[in-house]
This record gives sequence, structure tokens and C-alpha cells, in this order.
Amino acid sequence: MLKIVFPICCGIDVHKKFVVATVGTTNKSGVTDYQTRQFSTFTQSLLQLLDWLKAHSCVHVCMESTGKYWHPVFNILEDYCDVVVANPKYVKGIRGKKTDKKDSIWLCDLHKHGLVPSSFIPPLPIRQIRDLMRYRFKLINVKSSEKNRIQNSLTVSNIMISSVVSDTFGVSSMRIINHILDNPDDMDFEVSSMLHGRMQDKAETITKSINGNLTKPQADKMRVCLHHLENIEKHITDIERVVLGLAQPYLPQIEIILSLPSIKDVFTAIAIIGKIGSDMAVFNSSKHLCSWAGVTPQNNESAGKKKSVRISRAGVYIKPLLVQCANAAIKSKKCPYFKNRYDQIKKRRGHKKAIIAIAHTLLKCIYHMLDKGETFNFELYKIDSKPKQTYASQITEEMAIRYLQTLGYQIPDMPNTT
Repeated sequence: MLKIVFPICCGIDVHKKFVVATVGTTNKSGVTDYQTRQFSTFTQSLLQLLDWLKAHSCVHVCMESTGKYWHPVFNILEDYCDVVVANPKYVKGIRGKKTDKKDSIWLCDLHKHGLVPSSFIPPLPIRQIRDLMRYRFKLINVKSSEKNRIQNSLTVSNIMISSVVSDTFGVSSMRIINHILDNPDDMDFEVSSMLHGRMQDKAETITKSINGNLTKPQADKMRVCLHHLENIEKHITDIERVVLGLAQPYLPQIEIILSLPSIKDVFTAIAIIGKIGSDMAVFNSSKHLCSWAGVTPQNNESAGKKKSVRISRAGVYIKPLLVQCANAAIKSKKCPYFKNRYDQIKKRRGHKKAIIAIAHTLLKCIYHMLDKGETFNFELYKIDSKPKQTYASQITEEMAIRYLQTLGYQIPDMPNTT
């Protein structure tokens, strides 16, 4: 018989409108008695669920992470119970033998024997930072989409200013675009007065590039997009102000992450804290953290044959952020270790695998830095800062003889002339 880890535990099958909870009480003989009840997902009913668990002295709870529907239940039970939020792939029932009651009993049985690995649920302040940073990420994506729409309107109107300037939405470019929108009939205006000093040399080329035909529908579309872009930028500023207030208790950890050569933006450090938290004790090791973030090759072996070991789909938010940091790290002149390591792997495995390897290294650095409370130590990465020499600058007689012997030649003993 399997070992009973939690004699009294509860399995909860979570749905949008109701939850089904089963409390399993195991006696000394190993016999388990089950009691099942259904509760609404309204707060008053979830409080009744908490009272019901208290009446059974049940503090160990297991439930499946079903969309966002587990959040209300977790919020109510978090302070009193030890709640395990399980990944559905670890607790999925057998097809054809599934009911809400059977699912809750199955969760209870698995948790009773300690067979359910818990998902990483950070504390409430970290979860709030995570939620706001994800929303900021979405707003930045929408902002990029609006810029693409404006650029598309300019292109279809034969206004090719993007081919001349490096930033279509820079100060000088926006002055020209706003003038065209406000004065659609005035195409022979003086461009040089709208350009800053470094762009004066491009005045003639810019004048040729804006010689297009901006129709009224395209102009109306651009005005809407520009207005929307301004609102999005304001919303991003508001979100960042709230995030900075929430991140005040984690300023020491943020300073530690900012010491990495590839991370300069404070919101990048806050985003990392919002995803992995500030306490590294929740992860068994740096390898555990990297596996959780999805930057580690998978284990997929059967009958002695290794199959695909591609990285998993985990870490949909932190993985792109780490890849961006890795692309910045390989360009850092202050710490050339990452560039040399990237070049070594790229020769054998290509750019994508090499950049994931650098992201993996950065996350390991972050883990140890936060775990020890120390900033990035550049001295530790000076050993491999120079590429290793693959050949000897001068070959000796002994080295030549040994090389010929490896090729199959027999070298007679040379007489000692000394």
C-alpha cells in the first residue's frame, strides 16, 4: 500500500459557477472515508467551504489550475489552508470515467499519497506586480500594432519617410506627419525648419520622400491611430507608476538584478521579480528554476533512444524577456564572456539554440545572485573572457613525434647526441 502522506486532505474540482470538494479522512488501518459537497463560486459560498474544511480539521487542499477560475477559491483558502494548485497534465482523470465527484475524489486520493507536484504560486504582492506587468506588456504590443497601422497608411499613400529617417515616430518625423495631416493640400512646405540639426543634411531627400498622395480616409485613420497611441502611452505611464509603488519593498532585489551587464531598464528587473519572485527557496536549485522557465532541454527517452529534447512551452512570459536580455548580453563589451560563449555554441548549434543557452546562463546567474543577496561578480567571468587557443603557436620536436605516432608511423629511437 502506498504511504499516506496527508491523512486528512481535500480535493476540489473547480468550475466557473461551482466547485465540488471531497474531504478524505484516512484512519490508522488505511481505510479512507470520503465526504463530498458542492459549493457556489460566490464569496459567501466559498466562505462556507472554508468553514466546512475547518470543521473537518482539513488544512491540505489540492485543486486543478482551471483557467482563472481557481483564483477566487485560492484567495479564500490561502490564509488557512496549504493549497496545492496542480498542473492539469499531472492530475488528469481517465477519459470515459469522469464526473465532477469522481474528479474531486481522484484529486483527493493523489494528494493523500503526496503524488501531486505543486505549481509555483508567489505571494500576493508578487502576484499583483506580475499581473500589472503582464498588462503593461499587452499595452506595449498594442502600441506597436498602432505604429504599424500608421506606417502602413504612410506606405500606401506613397509617403516613404521611413526609408530616410531611422525612427518614423521621432520628433522631426512627427512634426512633418502632423503638418501633412493638418494641411493636406500644402505639399510644398519648408521641411528644413522642422528638422533638428543632425537631420538638416537629409532635408532634400526627406522632401522627395513625402511627395505622395494622402487620401482623406487614410488621413482620418491616421488621426484615430495617433489619438489611440497617445492614450496607450498615457495608460502605460499610469501602470508604471502603480508598479513602482508596489515594487518598493523589493528594491534590494531589483538592484541586484540591475547589476547584470544586459539589464539596464528597471521595469525589466521588476518583470523578472514579478515572474520568479524574490525568494529562491521555493526552487530546489537553479536547474529547477530554469526548467520551470522553459529554457532547459526536455528529457524524452524511451527504449534507450533519445527523442526530441527541444525546450518546453513553459515560461511564455519570462522566456521572451530572457531572450531579449540574452541578445543584449552578447553585445556587452563590459563582460565579453557571454559573447564568447554565444559564438562557441553558434558554430555548432546555430543562433536560436545559442541564444537560449545564454538566456539559461543569465537565469542561473539571477538565481544565485538573489539566493546569496550579491550583485553580479565580473571577476568570476574573466577566466573564459578570451577564446581558447586551438593550436600551439610553436610546435616542439616531442609534439611532432607524438602527432606522427597517432597517424600510425613508427618512430625509431633517436641517438642521444649530448
